[in-house]
Amino acid sequence: MKLLLSLCIVICALQTSSSANIRLLTIPLVTAQDEKTPPPPCSAEEFSQFDFWVGEWTATWSDTIHGYNTVTKPYDRCVILENFDAHPGGQLKGMSVSTYSIPHKKWKQTWVDNSGAYLDFEGGMVADSMILSRTAIGKDGNKFQQRMVWYNITHEAFDWNWQNSRDDGKTWKTAWQIRYSRK
Repeated sequence: MKLLLSLCIVICALQTSSSANIRLLTIPLVTAQDEKTPPPPCSAEEFSQFDFWVGEWTATWSDTIHGYNTVTKPYDRCVILENFDAHPGGQLKGMSVSTYSIPHKKWKQTWVDNSGAYLDFEGGMVADSMILSRTAIGKDGNKFQQRMVWYNITHEAFDWNWQNSRDDGKTWKTAWQIRYSRK
């Protein structure tokens, strides 16, 4: 089809124009047809791995509702934006920004909150769980590992664990477990 269209332009131009104009008419047409529309940004499959988290959530731990989490996917669906608010009167309020880093082939997340905390995580899907981890420095100056694990993931609910390891990830101790239920 492309060749036929270019040939028609050449024949029509031969009847009315000089050969210099023929080149000007056909080259842009052929070039425009050879260009492919690039895929939308963040269309790689990995960018959908955190889609289960998008929505309005009730956060329960110790069998009591303690907080709410609103998770959106703004910026052309390239970013996961979390806003966590402890139950009214609760102490913790924070937010995270997550995106899939193509060069690193990992998810990257930054968490900040009303205690002045700044935490940076990276990771990805491992089997049916999302795991993001980081190296932290304790009050004693020693390094240790922290991670968040999203698991038992369904459309309506999932479990989340905050875990620490003091032996380079050989064993993990759960410090906080939350059950998320969709509002």
